[in-house]
Amino acid sequence: MQQLVAQLNKAADAYYNGQGELMTDYEWDAMFDKVKQLEAETGQRFPDSPTNRVSEDNISGNKEEHEFAALSLAKTKDPQELAKWAESKPIWLSWKLDGLTLVVTFDNGKLTKVVTRGNGHIGTNITNLASAIDGIPQNINSEGHVVVRGECVISYKDFEQFNIESEEEYANPRNLASGSLTLKDLNEVKRRHLKWIPFTLVYTDEEILSWGARMDWLERNGMKAVERQFIENPDLENITKAIDNWTVRVTGTSKDDTNENNSNPYPVDGLVITYDDTEYAQTGSITGHHATRAGYAFKWKDESAETELDHIEWSCAARTISPVAVFHPVTLEGTTVKRASLCNISECERLDIGDKGTRISVIKANKIIPKVIKVDNKVGLLQIPDKCPVCGSPTEVTISPASQTKTLHCTNHKCPAKQLRKFARFVSKDGVNIDGISEQTVAKFINLGWVKEYADLFKLKAHAIELSFMEGFGDRSVRNLLKSIEAARNVEAHHLLYALSIPLCGQDVCNRLLKVYPLQQLIEIASGNSQGVVAGGDTPFAVISGIGPEKSARIVEWFHDEKNQTIVANLLKQINVTQEDKDTEGDLCNGLTFVITGDVYEYKNRNQLKAYIESQGGKVTGSVSKSTSYLINNDLQSASSKNQKANQLGIKIISEKDFMEKFTQVK
Repeated sequence: MQQLVAQLNKAADAYYNGQGELMTDYEWDAMFDKVKQLEAETGQRFPDSPTNRVSEDNISGNKEEHEFAALSLAKTKDPQELAKWAESKPIWLSWKLDGLTLVVTFDNGKLTKVVTRGNGHIGTNITNLASAIDGIPQNINSEGHVVVRGECVISYKDFEQFNIESEEEYANPRNLASGSLTLKDLNEVKRRHLKWIPFTLVYTDEEILSWGARMDWLERNGMKAVERQFIENPDLENITKAIDNWTVRVTGTSKDDTNENNSNPYPVDGLVITYDDTEYAQTGSITGHHATRAGYAFKWKDESAETELDHIEWSCAARTISPVAVFHPVTLEGTTVKRASLCNISECERLDIGDKGTRISVIKANKIIPKVIKVDNKVGLLQIPDKCPVCGSPTEVTISPASQTKTLHCTNHKCPAKQLRKFARFVSKDGVNIDGISEQTVAKFINLGWVKEYADLFKLKAHAIELSFMEGFGDRSVRNLLKSIEAARNVEAHHLLYALSIPLCGQDVCNRLLKVYPLQQLIEIASGNSQGVVAGGDTPFAVISGIGPEKSARIVEWFHDEKNQTIVANLLKQINVTQEDKDTEGDLCNGLTFVITGDVYEYKNRNQLKAYIESQGGKVTGSVSKSTSYLINNDLQSASSKNQKANQLGIKIISEKDFMEKFTQVK
């Protein structure tokens, strides 16, 4: 028991403090259940047992005792347990978001403090970071004392973007969120796009006895509460049906969070059910570190299968050469699975992975990610390559100082494989938009040696025959891919500049730069080849609103690199660049703030509408607030949260056509 407790605590400490995963959720849950079983059999429990305490974040700073203990929820993988717990009383089902819990306090309508969960009783005061975390309002409408608990998360999309643009690399969104809360620089925290999503109104002076009404209260006070579903009759059939509907949204979760209706952009590790009757919920007892009626967490039961390892593929991606287990196909969660990432050398050593013929057990963690969970019978030894599979340069094993994790790296800093995430951004919809090429497909092309720089993507026709014989491709899909490549040759300047993955050069920065300069002139200035005299020295773009010296310096540094100059020159030979005439700029939206939601029909996409508004002196934000001038939604009668919020605040909702009549020259 003591050995199991020590292993669990070490793994939990690493997970909750941004140091990576020492074991899978599947293994942690199995070991946790084993400890519970042994405790029941022996009647013994160690003081530091994870069954007896809340997993703790160790964020440094001033410690503060919670006014209301932030206890954890009991967990189950059996819907029948949820139905039994519900006792036929109306309940709410919501996401169990995978981030860090923050407790936010307001007094007399003003934000007074933000404290991390810590160990559930004492947390770290991070009020100084509040303004850098989206979703935490500085002021609310209601007076009196208010305490709200919520989850601080980072979307998949923002997580991937950070790993592309940053010198650092995090294993998952939760690790990035955890690491971000240790920073002191507000601008750096803002750059990471943390989002706080409330899931409990812990206390208010007002008497609100319905959990659903308490969530509505949060939204009336400018907070976007966790997504939720009301279940009036929570019998096993209704609970199972609801779980199935939410599960589909998990397995279909997209890293592109623009589809508001069909996917959840944030990482989750389960669901939570809560009584609507908050008075009844408070009547439960406290057992260990759980309040028995405060809520119940549901985690998906991972289906496992045993199979045989065929080989280890060493896949070059971003900064590491990662081992991937390729095995005899098995069916999991209704899909065929034959590959699973082994992450790094430390994970291979922990599992004691062997060579061809080794028997292994695999799962799809949280219904999504294939994982090897154990070796059932080892055959041979793992062979770690001494040469990079892509460029042939020597490899080296490095050990992270923080987590002691062993990873394999190519010693060639210019190896094409190290640019995988940049290639993924290049082909994305926000980039040059080559439909049909995913990050995984780009990785295949890189590992085959077909793609070494961006221009090579437009030369894939030379590999059409080989491509048609590859797994997942056929004559028709190859034709469609080549057609997409040809269509992508015509690219708008903003999309091209964004696609180049210049450090600190996101969509907003691209917009601002191209409002001032044509693309070719911008490239000449940044690379130092401009014939005219440009003020600013190494920071010629710093005078542009929203750019500043740091961003300007990084852009200049990137374009001064001869290799990057060659990449851009080769690329420009393959494509046709268009740029909207700057003369269309004006002040029709000057001083106004817009929020855009739902589908658009008159404009190509929401980004194009946003670009127009900004070109006319307006501003576009992601959420409705008191400062919003108009909400643009073609579905004026929609019951969406943004429409509801706009109606509550008296903000006018207009359609695209209404917008065009008011704010364009088109009548």
